[in-house]
Amino acid sequence: MKRLRTLLLILLPLLFVFQANAQDDIDKFLGESVEDGEKLIGAYISPAIKAFSLGMNQGWYNTAKPHKVAGVDLTFTGSLMKVPSSDQLFDANKLGLTKIVLVDELNGRLKSDGNIPTILGPDTPPTFSPNDPLSIGNTTDDFQGPGGLELGSDVKFLKNKMPAAMLQLGFGLPKGTDIKLRLVPKVGVGDGEFNLFGIGVMHDIKQYIPGIKNLPFDLSALIGYTKMKLDVQLDATANPDQRGLFEVKSTTIQGLASKKFSVVTFYGGLGYNIAKSSLAMQGTYDIGGTMVKDPLDLSFAASGVRATAGMRLKLAVFTFHADYTLQKYNAFTAGFGINVR
Repeated sequence: MKRLRTLLLILLPLLFVFQANAQDDIDKFLGESVEDGEKLIGAYISPAIKAFSLGMNQGWYNTAKPHKVAGVDLTFTGSLMKVPSSDQLFDANKLGLTKIVLVDELNGRLKSDGNIPTILGPDTPPTFSPNDPLSIGNTTDDFQGPGGLELGSDVKFLKNKMPAAMLQLGFGLPKGTDIKLRLVPKVGVGDGEFNLFGIGVMHDIKQYIPGIKNLPFDLSALIGYTKMKLDVQLDATANPDQRGLFEVKSTTIQGLASKKFSVVTFYGGLGYNIAKSSLAMQGTYDIGGTMVKDPLDLSFAASGVRATAGMRLKLAVFTFHADYTLQKYNAFTAGFGINVR
C-alpha cells in the first residue's frame, strides 16, 4: 500500500526532513492490520509532528517593545527543536497490538524488550510477525517496520534536532500594540494544496502599571496563533476520493520583558503553548484485499509551559537575534530581519 508513503513523502519535506526514503516500509503496518497499523504509525511519527507543531510557536518576537505607529518589520527565523532520548524510542509491547507482534530478527521469536525507534530515533528497523502460532518463530512470514531517520547524525550540532522555519511581518498600531502576520496562500504541492496563516498581537502592559511604567525596560503580553494545512490527493487512478490531510494548530500565550543597551537588546518570555495536529487518510483503500474506508485518523497534542531567553543586535534597520526556549522540546532559534521604527 503506497498511499501512506506518498503522503509522508510530501509531508516530511514540510517538516524539513530530507531522508524520507527511510519510510519505504511504513505502509506495511496497515497492510497487516489497520487497527494495529494505526497504533504503530501514531507512535512512530508522534515526536516529529509534536516537535514541528511546537516549532510553529517559535519566532514571534525578539523584543518586548512594540513598534511606533506605522513601524514595520519583516523577520525570518529558523528553529531547532531538540528531541529528548525518551522520544527516540517507543515500547511496541505497550500499544495493545492484536494482529501483529514484535519478534527477534534472527529467530522470529517474541521479543520481551519492546523498544523500537520512532521516526526521530536510530536507524534500527524492527521486525514484526503475524500474531498466530504458525507464523511466530517462522521467519518467512516476518516483515520489517521502518527505522528512524537519525536526524543530523553526520553533524553533531544538528543531531537529534527537528528543524522548522517561519517568515513573519510585524506592524505597529496605536496604544503600544503590534500586529504580527504569517501567511502562505494556497500553493500546489504535488497533487494537493498547502497553506499557512498566523496572527499574533503584542501589547505593552507596562503602561497600565503604576510605579513601573516609567522605568527603562519593556513589558508586554503576546498571543500568537498559527494554522497550517496540507491536503493531498493520494491516487486518483485507484480512487478519486483518496486524500491525505495534515493539519496543525499552534497557539502561544506569553508575558515578555526586554532591556535595551545601545544596539543590543536582551529579552525573555514566560508562557504556555497549546499545539494540536492531525494526520488522516480519507477515502476507500484496498488493504490486503479488503476495502477499508478512512484507514488512518491520528490526533496529537503538545502543550505545556515554556520559558525563553535571548539577545537581539540591531544595526541601522537590520536585526539579528538568537534565543533558547525551555519546553517539551527545547528549542534554539535564530533569525534576521529588517526593522523600521
